[in-house]
Amino acid sequence: MNNVPFLDLKGINAQYRDELIAACTKVVDSGWYIMGNELAQFEQEFANYCGTRYSVGVANGLDALILTLRAWKELGKLKDGDEVIVPSNTYIASILAISANNLVPVLVEPDLASYNLCPVKAAAAITLKTRAILPVHLYGQLADMPAIMDIAQRYNLLVLEDSAQAHGASIDGKKAGNWGDASGFSFYPGKNLGALGDAGAVTTNDDELAETLRALRNYGSLEKYKNLFQGMNSRLDEIQAAMLSVKLKHLDTEIAHRRKVAATYLAGINNTAIILPTPHDEAHVWHVFVIRCEQREALQKHLLDSGIQTLIHYPIPPHQQQAYREWNMDSYPLAELIHQQVISLPIGPTITDEQVIAVIKACNSYKG
Repeated sequence: MNNVPFLDLKGINAQYRDELIAACTKVVDSGWYIMGNELAQFEQEFANYCGTRYSVGVANGLDALILTLRAWKELGKLKDGDEVIVPSNTYIASILAISANNLVPVLVEPDLASYNLCPVKAAAAITLKTRAILPVHLYGQLADMPAIMDIAQRYNLLVLEDSAQAHGASIDGKKAGNWGDASGFSFYPGKNLGALGDAGAVTTNDDELAETLRALRNYGSLEKYKNLFQGMNSRLDEIQAAMLSVKLKHLDTEIAHRRKVAATYLAGINNTAIILPTPHDEAHVWHVFVIRCEQREALQKHLLDSGIQTLIHYPIPPHQQQAYREWNMDSYPLAELIHQQVISLPIGPTITDEQVIAVIKACNSYKG
């Protein structure tokens, strides 16, 4: 029987083992483990990669979003009770960041073809209290950022991209992280650019925002013992920064492999019980390859019986979570449909041609 893991993290990092060990050794031998040269180097490299002026390393992707919204509050651009438009089918972290800042999440249904925020519905949800839009580049595909930025300009709204799944995705050569006023990235190990632990960053072209973020991540301080804000400890440490610098060099090669695998899936899977994704050129970097099936559990069992490991991103929509029980009686039909039907097939930089063929055969042999 075939054995196709969903994602082989050990194999991914094994490719760069010598480089990663050398980077780690360099940090160990330096004697400097927080806020040093490795962080500064990675921040510059990642900013250059995204095409932005600044990248500010933080502890994780959620903090990247939380701290950006917090910084805008410190700068007087947001205040308690302001509304932030966010997709109804996102991972809960996007919404947690809004709630954590005493802002009001306004859930808007996605475009079913892309699974991303629908610009038309977003525009219709704007009220006198709306101050920001938080588009999420779900599954690795950029949201319709030209349309979203047009709306933001028309209504004078801030835009915070959630780029946690979209490192390297672009539209017309402009990458994720360089469309909005700022963008939050996660470098969780399973991401397309993954650390060997938790890590995150904010990209922006705004000098004042970048400076405020640098203080907020470090107890509110830019100079030791002088605290400008009531900040927090959310720093990207030297070892993770050094490892990310290693892996950033290989990111485009890995994305190219993901795109090749995705193209093979799209061409090879022809089961009418399976709804395939509809990508838009370079906008997609295939963090996950998400299909839909009405009988998801039956398909997942069939694939597992065939040796194919799958995951579900995500089984429960945010408005049905206990954490937001005040929304539990609300209805978001598209989000509910998506969360009931999606299933993610194996994809990654180390998946082999033979494994891809095995996945396609297993999908096509499903009887529904």
